[in-house]
Amino acid sequence: QVQLVESGGGLVQAGGSLRLSCAASGRTVSSYSVGWYRQAPGKEREFVASTTSWSRYTSYADSVKGRFTISRDNAKNTVYLQMNSLKPEDTAIYYCNVGRSDTSENYWGQGTQVTVSS
Repeated sequence: QVQLVESGGGLVQAGGSLRLSCAASGRTVSSYSVGWYRQAPGKEREFVASTTSWSRYTSYADSVKGRFTISRDNAKNTVYLQMNSLKPEDTAIYYCNVGRSDTSENYWGQGTQVTVSS
């Protein structure tokens, strides 16, 4: 089992920055794919960014490309999402996800609220 705890959310003005953290415990997640998703009020959860095991490949939603950066610190068993040039439409609850296709494992954090004011 993997437990995930997100932090770093908050209220920021448009154009500002935040860095979200996702601390994993229970297992080392260096061999897991990790991703960030978000869910705005009244909308479905959507993909934001992901990186494969050992950070071989990364991908981003078009809406955040060039503004957000996903990274991982395997020594700290932590995944980050650096968010720059934030826009009001980035307001959502952000969730961390880790998984492995070979074992069908899939874990979610509890989410952290990000609010961007105009």
